[in-house]
Amino acid sequence: MKTWILAGVVLAAACTNPDIVLEENQDLEGRSWKIGDTIRFNLTVRNSIPSYSIDCMVRNSLEYPYARLFVAYQLQDSVGRIISKQLVSTYLFHEKTGAPFGSSGLSDVYDHRFPLVTDFRFPGNGRYQLQLVQQMRTDTLPGIMAVGARIGIKK
Repeated sequence: MKTWILAGVVLAAACTNPDIVLEENQDLEGRSWKIGDTIRFNLTVRNSIPSYSIDCMVRNSLEYPYARLFVAYQLQDSVGRIISKQLVSTYLFHEKTGAPFGSSGLSDVYDHRFPLVTDFRFPGNGRYQLQLVQQMRTDTLPGIMAVGARIGIKK
């Protein structure tokens, strides 16, 4: 039995991609994203030499009432200094037909991944925090079930 557990741990460690610094999703309470809810991701960069791609991941349902989503991101270093920030938008639905974009494993749930920054160089090795805030000018965005981030070495 111990051999199987050890083999499982070794296999899981071998499957981890060393080029990915962060890949995490956070489920949102009540299947909605409130304007005051800042989604935070802590990460450690051990190799600041290559360029990185920083992506936002969103899981939404057909309940989401708009075609587009506006997200502001902010990246801070370990002392809270802002090293990058920007407002980014993406389409979750076709603006004219209303057809949903993204991949779906369930009938009314769609997963999206879109770039926040495509060629980012961290100023040095260390700890950082990525913050995401919805910027839709409405208090609550229904139908946003989870928000995530993926940061990896640019290919």
